[in-house]
Amino acid sequence: MKRKLISAILLLLIVITSIPTEIYAEEDLKINAKSAVLMDVNTGAILYKLNENEKLAPASITKIMTMVLGMEALSKGKITLDDKVMVSEYAAGMGGSQVFLEAGEVQTIENLFKAIAIRSGNDAAVALAEHIAGSEDIFVKMMNNKAKELGMLNTQFHNASGLPNNDHYISAYDVALMSKELLKYEKVHEWLTTYMEDLTVGKNKNSIQTMVNTNRLLKEYDGTTGVKTGSTNEAGFCLSGSAKRGNLELIAVIMGATDSKTRFNEAKRMLDYGFANYDSAEIGKKGDVLATIPVEKGKLQEVEVMLSKDSYILLAKGKKGNIEKELVLPDIIHAPILAGDEIGELIIKIDGKEIDKVKLISKSDVEKANLFNILNKTINSYLRGR
Repeated sequence: MKRKLISAILLLLIVITSIPTEIYAEEDLKINAKSAVLMDVNTGAILYKLNENEKLAPASITKIMTMVLGMEALSKGKITLDDKVMVSEYAAGMGGSQVFLEAGEVQTIENLFKAIAIRSGNDAAVALAEHIAGSEDIFVKMMNNKAKELGMLNTQFHNASGLPNNDHYISAYDVALMSKELLKYEKVHEWLTTYMEDLTVGKNKNSIQTMVNTNRLLKEYDGTTGVKTGSTNEAGFCLSGSAKRGNLELIAVIMGATDSKTRFNEAKRMLDYGFANYDSAEIGKKGDVLATIPVEKGKLQEVEVMLSKDSYILLAKGKKGNIEKELVLPDIIHAPILAGDEIGELIIKIDGKEIDKVKLISKSDVEKANLFNILNKTINSYLRGR
């Protein structure tokens, strides 16, 4: 049976209050684009939306998902940054935005990531996709499966690069979701925020491509952390731009702007709105130990429980409210226990209203005690009691 540990309830009076899951900017923001979304990275709350579920051509914003799957493969050890990739004739022939890879040349995974993040290379995107999945077609199935997993309900991918196709579309809200997923990976920030870098290409490595980041926010907006641009005749000018100030990180998505200048200016206006009106408060970080629970019939007498993920709440500036943090844990747990096992939860409330739950997990393994362990504990308890 679980019980609520009343002693662990913390009431904090702060000078600002949280907001609901969705809150929208005043109409006078009037973003000039086909669709737009402003999202808080930590909570996923939507601060502004315009035709957010409309299915539109994404152009090279597609490569955000290509990088998501690449980073996922990297984190699972399926690939390494030093892996050597031989570029296929198909990948080399992509056309459009590219770094002019040659069929048969060899590049590292890290260089392919850089070419995608900085230059938006179609050839690099397909080379990475083929290395991970064996073919672009199989990789596209992985992209669509990942989209479903992330709750991207108005998305269908047809390729890994974003080249035009009638069956290739995404919504502004879905772009924000996959951008949020990509930003979880620390390593990718390095490439997303690199403004300029040279890449040596060709089978004989006799050509130097100077890659300049297509995301002008890097030079024009304080705190920019990413993410990706895209433009074709069908898509217009698109952007997923992220920026962080303090604990608050925002994603501004612009789809179907009429020109490049407009997409950046409108993204900056949305980001300005977000940073002017909201803040983010840290509740706890992944791995923070919040309690210790007694263990029955275990080699250890107790186990520490910790947060399974970072926890933040979104705050509206200039308001007041009470934050309540409540631990829900069992009185005792039974061995065996594995590190990462769910033990309980942290419930976060604002003025009595629940706004988030975070799983609490075991920090370590606890093996089941054998007869010797039990006798030893019994003797020690007896001696301590004398």
